Amino acid sequence: MICIILVAGHGLILEDEIKLDTSGAYCNLIGVPKALLPGVGGKRILDFWWDAINTRQLFNEAYLVTNANKYKHYERWATAQDFPVENIINDGSTTPTDRLGSVGDLDLVLRNKKINDDVLVVAGDMLFQDHNFDMAQVIHYFKRKKGELAIYYEMEPSENSASRGIVEVCSTTNRITKFFEKPTPGMTTSRQASVVFYCFRKETIPTIGSYLAAHPSVEERNFGMYMEWLVNETDVYGMKLPTGFQLIGSVGLADYEKWLHYFSDKQLQQQGKEQYTKRAYARIGLMGNPSDGFNGKTISLSIANFWAEVTIIESNNLVLVPHPLNDPTEFGSLGDLHGISRKEGYLGGLRLLQATCKKFYQYCNEQGIALPKRNFTLKYDTNIPRQVGLAGSSAIVTATLNCLMHFFDLNYTDLPKARQPQFVLDVETDELFINAGLQDRVIQVYEGLVYMDFTKELLDTQGHGNYVSLDVSLAPPMWLAFIRNPSDSGKIHSNIRERWNNGDEEVITAMQQFASLTDQAKEALETGDFSRLQGLMNANFDLRRQLYGDDILGSENIRMINLGRQFGSSAKFPGSGGAVIGVCLDTNKLKELKAAFQEEGFVICDIIPHIPSPPTSRRHSLKTPTNGPS
Repeated sequence: MICIILVAGHGLILEDEIKLDTSGAYCNLIGVPKALLPGVGGKRILDFWWDAINTRQLFNEAYLVTNANKYKHYERWATAQDFPVENIINDGSTTPTDRLGSVGDLDLVLRNKKINDDVLVVAGDMLFQDHNFDMAQVIHYFKRKKGELAIYYEMEPSENSASRGIVEVCSTTNRITKFFEKPTPGMTTSRQASVVFYCFRKETIPTIGSYLAAHPSVEERNFGMYMEWLVNETDVYGMKLPTGFQLIGSVGLADYEKWLHYFSDKQLQQQGKEQYTKRAYARIGLMGNPSDGFNGKTISLSIANFWAEVTIIESNNLVLVPHPLNDPTEFGSLGDLHGISRKEGYLGGLRLLQATCKKFYQYCNEQGIALPKRNFTLKYDTNIPRQVGLAGSSAIVTATLNCLMHFFDLNYTDLPKARQPQFVLDVETDELFINAGLQDRVIQVYEGLVYMDFTKELLDTQGHGNYVSLDVSLAPPMWLAFIRNPSDSGKIHSNIRERWNNGDEEVITAMQQFASLTDQAKEALETGDFSRLQGLMNANFDLRRQLYGDDILGSENIRMINLGRQFGSSAKFPGSGGAVIGVCLDTNKLKELKAAFQEEGFVICDIIPHIPSPPTSRRHSLKTPTNGPS
């Protein structure tokens, strides 16, 4: 692959204003080409680009095209930077009127050097905020998509879309469906700005000559207009870089200073980023489970009693910190190791962190999101009881995902909220082979009290179910009991999934009944009819027992159900087993119920609903900074 750096522009506004500046701050920059002006941290703008390009042997050759006026400056730069002087091309222009245009300059290099290869083109006088992005990710994504590639970023609120090339990108394929060169108001609502940072296949290179032949005016020979034309001729894909860009070819001194200070401040903020902690809560399946994995409907509630939290902080190396209790590496004795392993198995939380990181990187690659080369340390803590069906694993994955999105400045445009539950589920099913459904992941992403519809038609058409948040105050007072010391051994696996896949009528009918019970429970909650809700909760468990059988449910679980109902309470599983929830409307009976559970060695507590915080924007890159450009 060949890299071509464009620095042949004739914009004179910035150069003239530097000459006229009387402060003395820029006297040493008079006559210096824009690409050789100081960038963030005082380093020359072109040096940043050359550092990004001249790594990991990504390119066979790199060429730089400039105009006749500035050729000598770049010749001196090349000598100092170990850039081959013979790879600098002089386009011969000396004034804006005889310029070739950016596409014309590219064509000159292609013809002059007889290039027949894939090409990356970048404007060398472009400021950018984060200098840690990985050029290799760009190249690998381009080669995988087998189409042209345009880099874009999310514009700051202060930026005017009428001064940019704006793209509309298909969220499924990342194909650029429309390209607007400096759109007028009302043409598009997109804030995704394309920059002069493109990859072209060698098969597409001939279109450049064709375009130039059809557009003789130099005013049309810029990349914005060429790309506006090209997206209608072939597949052009978009890749997002989580960093801002500013082409300084046509700005004045005030704007140059403004953007330089702004990007410097943003970089300092990034470098000084404090550790971030995200908590995800355990959940109880109030109604409809286990139909979430079988195109059913459920209602779920996140509870504040139990949680998992993950903390991320920048570090030199990527480190996943084992939990001292859940990921033990030291034991008191061989007998101690045997006892812990027999009771808890070998599957701690560290694998969840690692699998989430792997899936996150994979997702960003597939979605065309280039991540900066920044390392971090992840650690986790949790008080969710293990193996009692309260969604402890998915809580850790959900919290980890939120930490990664925060650390890399991804927002809901990059990974929509409605798609996050499926991401979490994919981590568990694809990477760790955990058999699960969407309910737990939905409630841990959305939080609160949520009604969920997983009808097949919805999943097929929109890629996710319908998730409706209900007022948490609608939930009745409930109790939760669970087995004190559950074991990972001896569990019997059901064949319900296999029967469902084979079209078993009993299973299909049961899942439809679970969905019907969920709709009725939603009505009972909204009308405050807790007596009706009790009956529906019991019916939910009874249907599950009929379908799965007592051997699958387990004797201890059935004992908790019977014990709860003995005191006039409803009782059902909140998850896959190991715990029971119920609604007991008689406060005196509730006291007796709690005492009975405690006497039999079960743990019991009142459920504390988790009330979500008011929603805040995840569009970090769109927040207006107090010292940003205006």
